[in-house]
Amino acid sequence: MMKKLNFFKHETSIIDKKVSVGKGTKIWQWTHLSINSKIGKNCIIGQGCFIGKNVKIGNNCKIQNNVSIFDGVTIEDDVFVGPSTTFTNVKIPRSFINQKKKFLKTYVKKGVSIGANSTILCGIKLGQFSLIGAGSVVTNNVKDYSLVFGNPAKHYGIVNKKGLKKL
Repeated sequence: MMKKLNFFKHETSIIDKKVSVGKGTKIWQWTHLSINSKIGKNCIIGQGCFIGKNVKIGNNCKIQNNVSIFDGVTIEDDVFVGPSTTFTNVKIPRSFINQKKKFLKTYVKKGVSIGANSTILCGIKLGQFSLIGAGSVVTNNVKDYSLVFGNPAKHYGIVNKKGLKKL
């Protein structure tokens, strides 16, 4: 007899062995959760997402459709990741050089919101409640409550917890 799940898993999604998924989380179609990944409670993982080996995602996170989160990324609670966002884990990728033991760590702190189609380069930290504008390429650390956008993303102001720009 199969054990009843305490989360929702669409029939087309793939969950590898040794994956932890919190109560109330929803995993939508064509999503793959890789070995040793950990997803918190009450998260939404949209369709077509790839969650890499050893990735950690906190509670109450919304990972929209077609997001790629690779080994080396840690996402804290209450984070929004917009559709088609990509996280990297190698600074200078080369197909002929095995760099799996050199993946750089990326930290997305509590309450961060990342706009659609953004790219987050590896080895950086996105500070608490920061707001990353859609289509941004984030190449450096982002301070808490900062508003950044562009390619490369630049600082344009300070936001409050609701994401509203402070005057």
